[in-house]
Amino acid sequence: MRERALRFVRSVPCPACDGSGLRPEALAVTFAGRSIAEINAMPLTEVVALLRPVAGRSEADAATSTARSGETTEVAVRICGDLVARIDVLLDLGLGYLSLGRRSTTLSPGEAQRLRIATQLRSGLFGVVYVLDEPSAGLHPADAEPLLDVLDRLKAAGNSLFVVEHDMDVVRRADWVVDIGPGAGEGGGRVLYSGPVAGLERVGESATARYLFGRAQPLDHHPRTPHGWLHLRGVSRHNLRDVSVDVPLRVLTAVTGVSGSGKSTLVTQVLAEVVRRHLGLAPEEPGEARLEVDVQDASGVESFDRLVRVDQRPIGRTPRSNLATYTGMFDAVRKLYAATDEARARGYSAGRFSFNVPEGRCETCQGEGFVAVELLFLPGTYAPCPTCHGARYNAETLDVTYRGKNIADVLALSVDDAAAFLPEVPAASRSLETLREVGLGYLRLGQPATELSGGEAQRIKLATELQRARRGHALYLLDEPTAGLHPSDVALLLRQLHRLVDAGNTVVLVEHDLDTITTADWVVDLGPGGGDAGGRVVAAGPPAKVARARRSATAPYLAARLARS
Repeated sequence: MRERALRFVRSVPCPACDGSGLRPEALAVTFAGRSIAEINAMPLTEVVALLRPVAGRSEADAATSTARSGETTEVAVRICGDLVARIDVLLDLGLGYLSLGRRSTTLSPGEAQRLRIATQLRSGLFGVVYVLDEPSAGLHPADAEPLLDVLDRLKAAGNSLFVVEHDMDVVRRADWVVDIGPGAGEGGGRVLYSGPVAGLERVGESATARYLFGRAQPLDHHPRTPHGWLHLRGVSRHNLRDVSVDVPLRVLTAVTGVSGSGKSTLVTQVLAEVVRRHLGLAPEEPGEARLEVDVQDASGVESFDRLVRVDQRPIGRTPRSNLATYTGMFDAVRKLYAATDEARARGYSAGRFSFNVPEGRCETCQGEGFVAVELLFLPGTYAPCPTCHGARYNAETLDVTYRGKNIADVLALSVDDAAAFLPEVPAASRSLETLREVGLGYLRLGQPATELSGGEAQRIKLATELQRARRGHALYLLDEPTAGLHPSDVALLLRQLHRLVDAGNTVVLVEHDLDTITTADWVVDLGPGGGDAGGRVVAAGPPAKVARARRSATAPYLAARLARS
């Protein structure tokens, strides 16, 4: 079976303004022969080429200019000079392919991060303390290098930089390192070391030291042979223009390339939409519109029985959603408490132990565990419920205990502690062990979804999927699953992803982490650059083959990592 000409509804620019949103009078004003709409649509590299000749004129020349055209006045020279300086910073950060009119909602996390850093670099301030949270997250190694050069410039200007970081190449460039651990949650929180980078090697309990100095054992992985192929022909969306891609089945494929090369577009939009339509699935979010994708031909898609997108979107939008409810283990816990002698004597069902049901929850806070506090002349805030003190349940429900703990006590347990407390509850222990295997043993069962990071939410979804007994052939799509993870957590995640493949599924992930890419069975590298300079398949094959590709920006970094492994 072949899916042909998968063209869907498209948006069409307004014919009156050609999508610019401007009146003819505004479009009639030009600079260097171009309207503001035309300049807005140009990549920054072309915009700066237009501005630089004007910016290079001296103010004296501009002041004595007899032409007095809008492009030679003193005001024009000053404005162009300021614009060139701003754009040069963006070019230094590798963002020259972006256009001025690019919508912020279409930017990747790495692009947005670099734009924020560029704003600070242009401020010209000194004596400032900058705090950056994982600035290299979501960046290709080729994009991370200019970022680090910019951070060096901030430091050289007389500023101090505090950087939270997991990329070992970034850590090696630090002047001082503070390592916290040794584990996560209650197993961490101690400063293991504070000093020059070299001194961390002597800290035996540091997980960071093992990866920083090459003592960590690489994942033992033997490349798999594909069992069939998914062929996409004539793919067009954003900067992907008439691209052909071959994805092997029942193996792990990493889609790589510099920021803006089209990786997320290909995997999470085009590939996901083609398979979703084949399976007859509705959009993931209620009310979400169908994506506009154009694929001339798709074959091999009939191999899939399920589509699973494991992304970093929250597992819930309110504090009522938590780890226990999302994974389904809380159903088993509520049934356990309903089966106790005390609950049966009182006639309590499993529903009594839900904080969403009036009969069992605290009515003061409606099962939230906290109440809103309105302050005069100040923004409102939240405080623990004065009745249940954050327990969420009423006193009668909390009277029921199992092995000395009530239902609120169980929700307060970490995954590690809950695994030791509930070993004889199969439905719960299976979920708990899977969560521990993906490195989430430190989370509390009742931890609200709103407090979880994107990486934690993604691993919770993966753990939930792993514990389900599924048959058939599933396609798993992940967009930078290692973003924000310590190398030790990356190793745990990789083992679980390979478990999915060993079970007969296909895993396709967008990734920049070289350790992850080297363990992939197949690599599809897009590029060679970003924006209009990208959107093409420049290399495809096993990691060792892609590492030899001449036009690939990924190849030299991948080759260096393979040489060290």
